[in-house]
Amino acid sequence: MDISGIGSVYQEYLANQAENANAVKLQNAVNKDYRAATDDELMDVCKQFEAYFLEQVFKQMEKTIPKNEESSDSTSNLVDYFKDMTIQELSAQATEKESLGIAQMLYEQMKRNYGL
Repeated sequence: MDISGIGSVYQEYLANQAENANAVKLQNAVNKDYRAATDDELMDVCKQFEAYFLEQVFKQMEKTIPKNEESSDSTSNLVDYFKDMTIQELSAQATEKESLGIAQMLYEQMKRNYGL
C-alpha cells in the first residue's frame, strides 16, 4: 500500500479547514448587528475583512509562482504546513501597519448606513 501522498493530502485538508474557519469567523462578524457597536468594534470588523481580503489576494498570487520540482517532499510539506499561517499573519500585519484603506472606507460606509 503506497501512502506517500497522504502527507500532502493531509496538508491540503488542514489548509482548507483553516481557510473555512477564517471564512466562517468573518461571516459571523459581518452578519452581526452593529447598531449598538462601538467605533472600535466597528473598525475591528472592517480590519478583519481587509485582512481576509489580503489573505485571499496573497493566496491567489502564490498560485502564479511556478513550483520547483527539485525540492524534496519533506521540504515541500514543511513549507506547505507553515505557508497558510504565514500568509494569515502577513495579511493581519499589513492591515494593521500599512492598510490599503479598505477598512477605513468600510468603516465610514457602515457608520453612514447604521447612522452612528
